[in-house]
Order: sequence, then C-alpha cells, then structure tokens
Amino acid sequence: MFSSKREAKFEANFHFSANAWHENRKKWVGDKAMHSPRTPKDPIISWSTSYEDLLSTHEPFAERIPLPEMVDFLVDIWLDEEGTFE
Repeated sequence: MFSSKREAKFEANFHFSANAWHENRKKWVGDKAMHSPRTPKDPIISWSTSYEDLLSTHEPFAERIPLPEMVDFLVDIWLDEEGTFE
C-alpha cells in the first residue's frame, strides 16, 4: 500500500511540475497565434565585409547582428580561407 501512495504522490508532483514548466514556457515563448509571421530582413553584414572589417575593432557593432547571420558569416570566412593554413 505504501508503494502505491508513494507512486501516486510522485505522479501528482510530476504532473504539477510538468504543468508549471509548460506555463512558464508559454510566458517565455509567447502565444504564437498572437505573433505575425516574421518578414525577412536585409542582412546587417554586407556581402563584401571582410573578417578584418568586422572584427578588428573592440567597438560594439552599430546594431545587433542575429546569431544565424554571424554564424553564416564566420562559416563563409572559414570556408574561403580553408587550405591557407596548411
């Protein structure tokens, strides 16, 4: 009998915790129905920007650069430079 009470308590706690997690996630993510679809924006980093142009200063960027755009930039630089350090 003790085992089933313990299991019931665990299950109730699990469901409470799962529900609390989902509620907090909704607050963080927001209601997708309330958001309009994203419109593509022009890239912040110009296609002609070099690694030195972008990263040779300690000054902050004029505007935030989205992470996917920065990753694409760094991967492109890495692929362009591939083989030069062999």
